[in-house]
Amino acid sequence: MAVTIYDIAKATGFSITTVSKVLNNYPDVGQKTREKILKTVDEMGYFPSSYARTLTTKKSYTLGVIYMESLGIGLKHSFFSGIIQSFKQVVELEGYDLLFIANKIGDEKKSYLDHFKYRGVDGVVVFSSENDDEELDKVIDADLPSVIIDLDSSNTNVVHSDNYQGTELALQYLTDLGHKKIAHIAGHQNTFSGIERMKGFLKAMKRLDLTIPPSYIVNGGFFSIEGGREAMQQLLVLNERPTAVFASSDTMALGAIQVIQEAGLRVPEDISVIGYDNVDWSEYITPRLTTIRQDVDKIGADAAKILLNSINGKTKKYVKEVIPVTLVKRDSCSER
Repeated sequence: MAVTIYDIAKATGFSITTVSKVLNNYPDVGQKTREKILKTVDEMGYFPSSYARTLTTKKSYTLGVIYMESLGIGLKHSFFSGIIQSFKQVVELEGYDLLFIANKIGDEKKSYLDHFKYRGVDGVVVFSSENDDEELDKVIDADLPSVIIDLDSSNTNVVHSDNYQGTELALQYLTDLGHKKIAHIAGHQNTFSGIERMKGFLKAMKRLDLTIPPSYIVNGGFFSIEGGREAMQQLLVLNERPTAVFASSDTMALGAIQVIQEAGLRVPEDISVIGYDNVDWSEYITPRLTTIRQDVDKIGADAAKILLNSINGKTKKYVKEVIPVTLVKRDSCSER
């Protein structure tokens, strides 16, 4: 039979009110009393029910999760899975559980917002690569505290990498190696990162006073290996092909490298390739991939802290945090 708060009160000789105050971390309880109650709680294996805790604290200690990625590989996506892990570690320390939602409650289809209201979550974190989702907008515009990752909004908290800095680092590195004919395999222009890295590419190339033939910008789709392959095939048949390629993701960079090698060309001797993300396998392919590293640990941890602060009323304004990135030099780029 489960241990109750009444059992703790009886075992310690304190009132139910005093025990409740200790369990909910009220300050107006003496240290010796607190220690005795907590020791008894531990010895008797008492766990407060989530329902009782909700009545006491007015919180469910549950955070809703909206997770959408374009490749259809779910939590195997190395960028988002790394962020989710660091986010999870921070919120768990504060006693929160994560609820990944479906679009149904029983047999009835529900919106994200309806689902979160039904579950009574305290806040929502959004992991998404796509900009255009009407149901997502409803969540962001609601009173429910939220934070979005790898997207942008003026209506909620935001955490994402510095995509402009990333493209600047990549292109400056390639030009320092002597490259002038630089192509871009772009991410889908319905994604925040795809749009931002495209803008960054155009801005950096202009600053470096380099010409961009229209044929040097190719849509690689939703950041897949196949998308990188198809884009690189278009670049290889040009009369004046590029000497370097900046891909908007490591997966597209891998696809590009495969096509280059299949054509009998060498990376980096004939064409240099640089990716974006620094996924786990990027240092194990041949050649080892030069790339832009996103700090997934900081993105996830900071997003968690921002959301918890919003839930606890510690911040009145929306927070927008842009996380710096770094260039990881390996073997897929060389001097021209």
